Amino acid sequence: MHFSFFILTVFITINEDIAISSFQFTKKRKAMPHNYYNRENHGDYEIISIGDFTLAEGGVIPNLELAVRKIGELNADKSNAIFVTTWFSGTTKIMEDVYVGKEHALNPEKYCIILVNQIGNGLSTSPWNADESIKGPKFPKVRIEDDVKAQYKLLTEHFGIPYLQLVVGGSMGAQQTFEWTVRYPDYVKRAAPIAGYAKNSEHDFIFTRTLIDTILIDPAFKDGNYDSIDSMKTALSRHADIWNVMGYHPEMYRQEAYKALGFDNADDFSKQFTWKYFEPMDPNTLLTCAWKWQRGDVSRNTNGDLSAALGRVKAKLFSMPIETDMFFKLEDCKSEQELIPNSEWRPIKTIWGHLALFGMDPNYIVQIDKNLNELLAYDL
Repeated sequence: MHFSFFILTVFITINEDIAISSFQFTKKRKAMPHNYYNRENHGDYEIISIGDFTLAEGGVIPNLELAVRKIGELNADKSNAIFVTTWFSGTTKIMEDVYVGKEHALNPEKYCIILVNQIGNGLSTSPWNADESIKGPKFPKVRIEDDVKAQYKLLTEHFGIPYLQLVVGGSMGAQQTFEWTVRYPDYVKRAAPIAGYAKNSEHDFIFTRTLIDTILIDPAFKDGNYDSIDSMKTALSRHADIWNVMGYHPEMYRQEAYKALGFDNADDFSKQFTWKYFEPMDPNTLLTCAWKWQRGDVSRNTNGDLSAALGRVKAKLFSMPIETDMFFKLEDCKSEQELIPNSEWRPIKTIWGHLALFGMDPNYIVQIDKNLNELLAYDL
């Protein structure tokens, strides 16, 4: 699927009926269907239970379910697996449509591509679909390490995969990628964190706080007991505007690159593109992931010593920050990369800023594929 067409489909027709072929439902949840977090909007996926799951912060998720998309087949010895993580607000659908395909480095004709939705992102167990004991604002605090522990259990116990050829993800997906390399250094052969930190910065913590506050300060929020998603539309639009300011780089606006997507001006783009993306989302779900994002930190594995944590990495790693990213900053990514043995610095050029992750700039994905092809070609 062409990148621009995909993005327009996601942002503009998000509430329209989409013709989708029949799906295999592996298990029915007790929760009522959500009009956004469903297969019509997010494509095919399988729901896999990994049982009751104890969290790093001490809470428990009863019957944790992960929404999993597998593309391609495992070979006889299960040595061809690539693992793809998801980012804040995103699901496996965007990863599949932009990054996976026979024309990409993540080629399902050669590899088995396994994409997993992070805990709390709306498709895997999340505030809106969780057991009644932890539903809505009662949903427990989840950390990046919880995602990776759950994913490891999924890959080893459900799929029986002995090791991964590659872990790759952007933004919060990069946080998970870094956690994988530090927590399970012998399990990951190669890693490609895109536009994200191993340890979140103070600057980015505060940026994320502004995103959280757009939701918390709205009178309709009612401490997480809002009447409906529609009642939170103003807050979600305000949330989206923070992304309009910080998610895209000013150079994108200066060059009016949004016109390539069919928008006449910045105001139309910001409202019909970014607002439309966030307005149908569940606020408690966004808050769950934002709290997790703020606290991403691989040095929790080494008593706060970041150098020691990144020194544990055995994977061949390509660090791929976005040069125009305004909150996962290039300088911070570089200082982390220099602490990682056997790593290479592969910054991505684009005027789109952090949200180039969505694939609006065709040159972005060309660079990503080039780097991933080179990384996968390493004989380790």
